[in-house]
Amino acid sequence: MSNRHRLILVILIFILVLVAAVGPCANMAGQYDRFVNAFSRSDDGKKLIIGRANDAISLDPASTTEMDSFKVTVNIFETLVKYESEGNNIVPCLAESWKSSEDGLTWVFRLRQGVRFHDGTSFNAHAVTFNFHRWMDAGNPYHNGQFSYWNYIFGGFPGFVRSVTALSDYTVEIKLSKPFAPFLSALAMPVFGISSPDAIKKYGDDLYQHPVGTGPFCFELWEPNVRIVLCRNDKYWNSSAKVGQVEFRVIPSNADRLGQLRQGEIHIADNLNPEDVVSIENEIKSDSKLYLYLRPSFNVGYIAINNEKPPFDVREVRAAISHAINKEALIKDVFNNLAKPAKTFIPPILWGYNENIVPYEYDPEKSKQLLADAGYPDGFKTMLWVMEGPREYFSKPVQVAEYVKENLAQINIQAEIKVFDFDEYLKRIENGEHQLALIGWTGDYIDPDNFLYTLLASDNAKPGLAGNYSFYKNKNADQLLTQARQTSNMVFRKSLYRNLLEIVNYDTPSIPLVHTMPVLAARLSVKGFIPHMTGVESLEHVDIGLE
Repeated sequence: MSNRHRLILVILIFILVLVAAVGPCANMAGQYDRFVNAFSRSDDGKKLIIGRANDAISLDPASTTEMDSFKVTVNIFETLVKYESEGNNIVPCLAESWKSSEDGLTWVFRLRQGVRFHDGTSFNAHAVTFNFHRWMDAGNPYHNGQFSYWNYIFGGFPGFVRSVTALSDYTVEIKLSKPFAPFLSALAMPVFGISSPDAIKKYGDDLYQHPVGTGPFCFELWEPNVRIVLCRNDKYWNSSAKVGQVEFRVIPSNADRLGQLRQGEIHIADNLNPEDVVSIENEIKSDSKLYLYLRPSFNVGYIAINNEKPPFDVREVRAAISHAINKEALIKDVFNNLAKPAKTFIPPILWGYNENIVPYEYDPEKSKQLLADAGYPDGFKTMLWVMEGPREYFSKPVQVAEYVKENLAQINIQAEIKVFDFDEYLKRIENGEHQLALIGWTGDYIDPDNFLYTLLASDNAKPGLAGNYSFYKNKNADQLLTQARQTSNMVFRKSLYRNLLEIVNYDTPSIPLVHTMPVLAARLSVKGFIPHMTGVESLEHVDIGLE
């Protein structure tokens, strides 16, 4: 223990003894609180507090698809490769290097040595193969979960991954049955964080509450719907994090979240409403201690239409709904103009986007004519489902639902809104129980495949595992999606995606609404925080300084 730490300990003991002697005096308690706050800002005791609207669902990244879970797990677990913090390039992480065969079917990864999991066990090739076999083999004794992302990306269990083998203690070989152009990008997703095999065996079905990885922070505690606390991994292979603890605090009220940020009770506020931007900007102009962040529009919020449920199995009905939605007014009234109208399922900043797609213009009279042509001149009744809390793509989902309901009422479609907790919501729409459902997608890796194969491929329309919440099935679309995955020629891939988007635009399996710019704010004391376009970032380089 350093002399500085001994001095702090002596002072702390003195204050505790003094408080005990005089009783719970307000002045002494205030002095104690100020001391603790000062101590929390010392090099070893800094605590970064992030306020957010929703709690995580699972801290086992392999068994969830939910963003608020990944925002925590990305700090506990590491992947073989990762994206640069400020770029699109894939860089080493737990794998130091890799190479692939000319046909793209065999990949060999050389792993980093000297890395340990938080439980003290060694990271090596056998740990990697253990994790992959858990994800990919339906018969594996530890395949206890849905593993939806594996299914989305690799087309089943095991899908087109033929084998994962430890060639040596620090070399892993992965063989594919067909080429997969975005393979490295997919492996950079937080869902493929490597977990301690001992922890997987020890905790079984409860692993989601006991995450053990190799990352810059270790799991400390989880009070459901209150907070998750991580502590610094002082034995981290890539130096230590800047703060001693990170707390993800659940603050459902947007006003309370912003209020606590202004009072300095939290350092970063996530999931803020678009209308907060103006007030924060005005505060900044008047020497506020806040900083504003707007993530790039790397998402899509849409109305998922279940194409397997009448009358939505008729294209004209889906087209009628598309013509009925006034996206420009929706963006103005609900998103405070901090969103872009969506013409299709990928954002304009992503390569492969087709700017020539003609959007469905707002035209209620055309909607009524299409409904009449489809045999519904008097409209019909339906259910419109929506999640309760805000997401990256819908900061106020219930208000979006109410707006959509009003638009549909104008063409005699009477929609009853039903609100769900997000965990239950995902399970129900993955099982295809919905008729209309508001949902969205934030890109996990910077490739159109992540959006389009997940949201539109027939392979991803399996009840219980669906990412294709439209349950859309089109052989021509599937062929283009498959071709785009199997060629590495970027010019050809762009052409395939542009053609695909034309087909999808005609079929209208669901209704793209918006590409949003998620709003965050932080105290000026926060240093080194760089929001990533995917909505998920490691906090190892974030520090707390003076304001």
